[in-house]
Formats: sequence, structure tokens, C-alpha cells
Amino acid sequence: MRLLDVKVVLDREKDTQGTGLQAKIFSELDGGSEEYAVLSHRWGKEEVTYDEMTRLMEVVEPAREEVKQRAGYQKIVKSCEWAMNDGYRWMWIDTCCIDKQKILELSVAIRSMYRWYSKSQKCYVYLNDVEDSNFPTEQDFSRFGKTNGWPEWFSRGWTLQELIAPKQVKFFNKGWACIGDKESLADTLENITRIPVDVLKDGLQSRRRCVAQIMSWAADRKTERLEDRAYSLLGLFEVDIPLSYGEGEKAFWKLQLEIIKMRNDHSIFAWNPKGQFHQCGSVLADDPSYFRDCHNIEKVEPGEFVDELTKYIRQNRLAIARWPHLRPRSRSGALRELPNILLVPDGIRIYLPVIPHRDSASVFRAILACRDYYGNLITIDFKSSGVSSYRIPATRRIRKSRPPELRIHYLAWSAPYSGEECHHFKLHDTLTSYHGFTRRGTFPHMIADNAVTLSSLINDFIVVVYASHDSRHLFAVGLAHYLGTPSVHVVCDESSANQEVPWTEFAKKVYDTLWSAPVEDFFISGVKCAHLPRTIWDSKVVWYSGNVQTHVMVDVEQCSGCCVGPRE
Repeated sequence: MRLLDVKVVLDREKDTQGTGLQAKIFSELDGGSEEYAVLSHRWGKEEVTYDEMTRLMEVVEPAREEVKQRAGYQKIVKSCEWAMNDGYRWMWIDTCCIDKQKILELSVAIRSMYRWYSKSQKCYVYLNDVEDSNFPTEQDFSRFGKTNGWPEWFSRGWTLQELIAPKQVKFFNKGWACIGDKESLADTLENITRIPVDVLKDGLQSRRRCVAQIMSWAADRKTERLEDRAYSLLGLFEVDIPLSYGEGEKAFWKLQLEIIKMRNDHSIFAWNPKGQFHQCGSVLADDPSYFRDCHNIEKVEPGEFVDELTKYIRQNRLAIARWPHLRPRSRSGALRELPNILLVPDGIRIYLPVIPHRDSASVFRAILACRDYYGNLITIDFKSSGVSSYRIPATRRIRKSRPPELRIHYLAWSAPYSGEECHHFKLHDTLTSYHGFTRRGTFPHMIADNAVTLSSLINDFIVVVYASHDSRHLFAVGLAHYLGTPSVHVVCDESSANQEVPWTEFAKKVYDTLWSAPVEDFFISGVKCAHLPRTIWDSKVVWYSGNVQTHVMVDVEQCSGCCVGPRE
């Protein structure tokens, strides 16, 4: 560990007689017995490197003055001044204490950084975009609009460990006035970062946190290099992986695999709890942002997992299970198997309870040994293909007439799931305007250029809503690609025509209804109609389906007579 000699730095700054080349500005120390301070900051364009710092007194006057005028050099001087005032001889600053021209030295520094910060006696956090004399306690988008209303330091990947690891942290504004410390600002810092107060005050040793929760703290943080999204988390999980800039998202996969080796924690699979990311294939997340809403997840210990499973079955009104594995006499055997995770070539072996899908024997829901804020066990959905199983977005069509089954699964992490090919739908709905109906919107996501592409996943479904000019008459067209088969539906609003109904509310209702409806046979071409209550109109869809695309014409026409009866 290379440390700055605070006195030498300040003497050189003042050009004190005799400091020159005789005094060493850096010393190689183990960082064990020496007391030292560290700087945490947002890197800028005018930083001073290791080579420039060592040669500062050797270069000619104009070049030396140019270095001294840089904002990066002023950070070094101010940090050393505070270190001297606080009684520390040594200082560590990442910009100048690492010779980044040496790949091995840079690699060692990245792996050791969390430990170096944790062993420091004090950490100085420089907030270069805070000009006030008080620490910001509320979001201010007028000043910090690009970083979610808070100083930029809180948006960076590397500063996460630099906040958690040190025991004492002081915050400074742009003018280097102290505006608070970690201890007194703990509640505000929790509001900004979602890191619990006890972790801020006592570190990760205060109470062991699950993988998903730690990952969630990094969800909205950014790094200059994609790989650093993973490398900046090594110390938080106490793991080590080979560093290889240029490997992209594979770095985060490698991090997760190493965590799986070290921890038996199902929460590492609990990413994307709200379904924001439409991803299928690997059981591993591509990025920490996939854990954004996992800050309240807790690990369920093996000793309580069986009891939690029983509670889950009752709460979800599943069939009563007579599980021989979970009888009192054999519970110890089940508990040994249930939570275990084992890495195998190109996959992860895991023993889990699963619920079968209603319409497909290859689709199932797995129950994990972790729970959310409300105490509910977390589930994820898979589709089996040969020996391996691949993750898919959550589906609603889970069979409740059968109890969960205990199975060994081989979850794929290396190969993406291709599944059946995607299917394209093309909408032709200009005719609806002839009778005063217009397209109001789509749910759950938007479409562009009258076309939408849906995958073969069981939850890939979209509802298109049409309304009359006074919004009192609504109908919806549902498009889906369900288990490899396209389908088209039309549904009318059955509510009263005497009041305006929000189209978004109607869209959600149709979405839920169609998911619960039985699966129908789909023909290459066809026609479906639905009568608009208390009107003389029928909503009508006509479709023709090819191998990869279905054309859907939407129309409104006068009803020729039906069981309800047209009404003038």
C-alpha cells in the first residue's frame, strides 16, 4: 500500500527549503499498524497522477505551476491539510497513490480497496457540487437534476464501498468546509442511498445482509467502465474474481457466480421483482439495476424454510400437500437439500419446490428461500428445455389444484434462452374513425408504427383500447403470443354508458380477464365480433396469420342483429 507523507506534501506545496528531492513523498507501508486517512471524491478532468506527483519538484517551474493549479492537486493539498489537523501523518488518494501504468498494481489496488478504506481512521468525502454550508437533506432537481436530486458523489459506483467501509466519514463542500459526518447524518444518508442506518454506523458486520439487498444499493449507481459495475462490489461481498477490462457484462456474471460459491443465498435470483426488465434466459442478472427494488428482501434460513412453505401454500390457497420429504421424521434431510446451491458446468444445480403451469408441462414457478417486506416468499418462473431450465418473466396461469413439487433443477446461466421465434402483429385500424372511435392507448406497454412484436413467452400480451368521441363506449383488442401460438381477442366495456370510464382502468380489467380465460385454438384467419352495449354498433376484428406475422384489421360497423339486439 503506497501512502502519501502528509508533511512532505504540504512542505512541497509551500516550497519549504530542503524538502526537494531529499524527502520521499510516498512510502510503501502495509496499512496495518499505521494510522492514515483516505479521500473519497468524484474524479474530474484535472487529476494528478502518480508519475506527476513523484516528479513535481523535478520539473521546471512553468510545468510545476501548471500541475499545482489543477483542481485535482488542490484536492490532494486540502486533504493533507485536514489529515494533519486531525493528527494523521499518512494519506491515501486513489488518483495519485496507484501507478495505473502497471496492470498488476492496478489489479491489486482494485481488489484491496474496500479493505484499505475499512482500515483507515478517517475518510474525507469531497462533494465538489455542494456550495452550501449545510449538507443537503432534501432532493433538489434544480441543482442536481442529472443525479436524481442529490450530489453526484451518491450516483457513482465506487463511492458505495467508500461510504460503507470506513468507520468515520466527514463530508466537505466545494470550499472544503466540513458539513457533517456519517454518524450524525445517518438518517439522511439512508434516505439517499437506502442503506440501513445500522450498516452506515457499524458496517456490514452489524447484521449479515442478503445478496439482493446489498445489490440494490448499487442499482442506480454508474461507473465509467461497464466492468467496474461488478469490480466495485468485490469488497462488499468479500469475493475475488480475475479482472479483465473488455469483457463487458460477463464481469457481473462472474461476480454472481463467485458469490454463489461463497454464500448459500437464494436472494441472488430474486432480481426484477416488479417485472420492469423483459428478460429471459440466464438465471443471472445482467446488471445491478435489476436488483433495484430488492432493498427489503430478507434471506430465509434453512431452519424456517419448511414452515414458510407451509404458510405460502395456505396463503395462496394451493392444494394441500402430503410431502413425504417434509414430514417431521425426515425434515432434517429436506432441510439439508432444500436451500443448497451447487455450480455445475454452464449451470446451477438447485433443489426447490415448484408449482406447475396450467397449460404447459415445461413451465413452472419456483419458490425461493427468501421473503419480501411483507413476509411473503419470493418466486421466479422457469421454462425447461432439455436438461436445463431458463428464466422467463412471471406468468399468472399457475395451477393451484396441485401442491408444489420438490425437484432438482439445472438453471442455465451461460446460454441465453431463444425459445420459439417472436411473432409480429400489424394493426390496421383507420376504419374505426369513420364511426367516431379512436385508439386511446395500449397496456401494459406502448406500440409504435401500428406494429408490435411479442415473444412466445406466456405473459407476452398487449391490450389496445378504442373509445368513442365522448369516451362512453369502449372496446379493446387483445394480442398475444401464447406458448408459441398467436391469438386475437375483442372485448367490450360492460359498464354503464351513462358515465365516462377511464380507458386505463378498462385496459387493466381486460388484461386480467384475458389472462384468466381458457386457451383457445387459433386459426390462420378468422373474424371476431363483440356488441357494444346500449348502442347499434359491433366492434369487429378480422385477422390473417402467416408464419411470423398476423395482420389484424379493427373496425366498427352497425349491428345486424344479435341476442342483445341493436338499439337505435
